[in-house]
Amino acid sequence: MKWDDMAVVGRIARPHGIRGQVIVNAETDFPDRRFHPGAELFVDRRGTVESLTLTTVRFHQGRPVVGIAGVARIEEAQALVGLELRVPAERLVGLPEGTFYRHDLVGCRVETTAGELVGVVKSVEGTFEASRLVVAADQDEILIPLASEICTGIDADAKRIVIDPPDGLLTLNMRTPRR
Repeated sequence: MKWDDMAVVGRIARPHGIRGQVIVNAETDFPDRRFHPGAELFVDRRGTVESLTLTTVRFHQGRPVVGIAGVARIEEAQALVGLELRVPAERLVGLPEGTFYRHDLVGCRVETTAGELVGVVKSVEGTFEASRLVVAADQDEILIPLASEICTGIDADAKRIVIDPPDGLLTLNMRTPRR
């Protein structure tokens, strides 16, 4: 399995208790489908992709608290902190028309309706209801709301997003505004 061909579904935040369980910051809109006993997730440790099998799962304040096969002590759980949890892209749940996984949008060229290049999507932040594109542009980042009024055309297969930004959006939402 190639690490770069997998989709991020969470990140191990910290140990929970003394029996090797960990709390996960889920990065999926389907945590109940992704995190369940028997689920196979993958981590990259020092360049080696390893499979992890979940043995127990419960949700506490909306976050999965999981047990992992072979991890029985807090010290073993601590060694996993910060690792991304991924799954092969073919195991992802199909999405309704007009919705996309974050990894589908990363790497897309962003251009205006006039054909002017804005930059390339570096990441997607926020929640399903209020996401924004983080676009790398000329040694800066521009935040663009992922709203149908602004993002008028998305072709994830062609890696292209067309935007119709309101006046001032491209300078207002820069992480380091120009002076």
